[in-house]
Amino acid sequence: MSCQPLGLAPSFGFGDRIGLATAGHVESMNRAGSGIEPIYPQQSIREMTRTQRTAQQVMDDAVNGAKAAGWKGKIGADADHLKTPADVDVTAAVGFTFFTIDPSDDVDQAADDYSEAVVREKFEGVRDIVSWYSDYVGKSVGLSTGTSIELTEEACMRAAVKYGKAIARTLAMGDYIKQVHEAAGKDYEIELSVDETEQPTTLAEHYIIADQCLKGGLKLVSLAPRFIGDLEKGVDYKGDLKALEASLGEHSAIAALLGGYKMSLHSGSDKVSMYSLLSKQTKGQFHVKTAGTSYLEALRVVARHDESLFREIIDFGRSRYDVDKATYHVSATLASAPAPADVSSVLELEREYLELWSEVPEGKGFTKPGRQILHCTFGSTLTDAKLGPAVRSVLESHPDTYTEVLADHFERHLRALQAGM
Repeated sequence: MSCQPLGLAPSFGFGDRIGLATAGHVESMNRAGSGIEPIYPQQSIREMTRTQRTAQQVMDDAVNGAKAAGWKGKIGADADHLKTPADVDVTAAVGFTFFTIDPSDDVDQAADDYSEAVVREKFEGVRDIVSWYSDYVGKSVGLSTGTSIELTEEACMRAAVKYGKAIARTLAMGDYIKQVHEAAGKDYEIELSVDETEQPTTLAEHYIIADQCLKGGLKLVSLAPRFIGDLEKGVDYKGDLKALEASLGEHSAIAALLGGYKMSLHSGSDKVSMYSLLSKQTKGQFHVKTAGTSYLEALRVVARHDESLFREIIDFGRSRYDVDKATYHVSATLASAPAPADVSSVLELEREYLELWSEVPEGKGFTKPGRQILHCTFGSTLTDAKLGPAVRSVLESHPDTYTEVLADHFERHLRALQAGM
């Protein structure tokens, strides 16, 4: 069983930070039925570092798990958030086929707040790498939604300052990925991630970034912009769903205008209230990426079979949260979730730290913060000399429970996406 590019087919990425979740992922696909292609091997270099797993282990665990579970369909493999050629080397060598380029280190995150004078000053520093700038200034781009993108001097200059270096980095990475695969005689596809910014990606920015990538020969199959609203880790979408639907339509119209690529939703775990809007507005050309939610379901298994271990993990997570949350977009605080000692019932403790499906006002997001505390501290927990092996032992002792909670969890995700197709 080997992995392959999935093209423009709707796809869903199942991240697995432990290596035991694929049976549950496969079962969720079986229950939901056809229409969406799976990516079982999916992990970022950052996650591999935090979990002390190799690219080979990620690939083997997912592919062997899918085979053991009886999966007969296609499988994609996502080497996520790649930043250097070395990242490409280690993932391409073991058979990954879907390469997510992350140029966020080269994005000027402060560009949206610069005054016009500062933008002009900063522009002089990137002028030599944005030869494309003059091709866009003064252009008006009409979309099928009726919206026109006005590429004013300010919009183009600000885009050059914010993304000029990132576009150059992306094209260089794309060229390297191409060289590696042409030399090996293997096929591949590329996703571009520009979602890790404080401000939503404007239509002008999306158009310029994608147009430059396509003109530069990037084999772009999907693009992940920063959507409007809040896409926090481990909880549902927070924001105005009607505004989001309109925005999704406009971003999708840009993709269609430029020749077609999928719109990708990062931090896609648990964003169920927006799924049908995504699949509807993209006309089925979407990719959703999930990761930490499978780890949280693993902790649900721990809660149901080893209460004392679950309590210990929560205490440990609370001790690590303020440090580990630094690289995540979350709003939970330690004060907003009860300490385990203050909750007598394990069922109530599970609800406080893991529940997702109840008490979710549509469009208002999930209200229990404990889930984010556990989400952010996965690396510390799994690499702890005592807790990591203990979690694995519980999962290996109760594989049927893990498969069932994952299947239930992801079937809800997949059916929500199918509803808009």
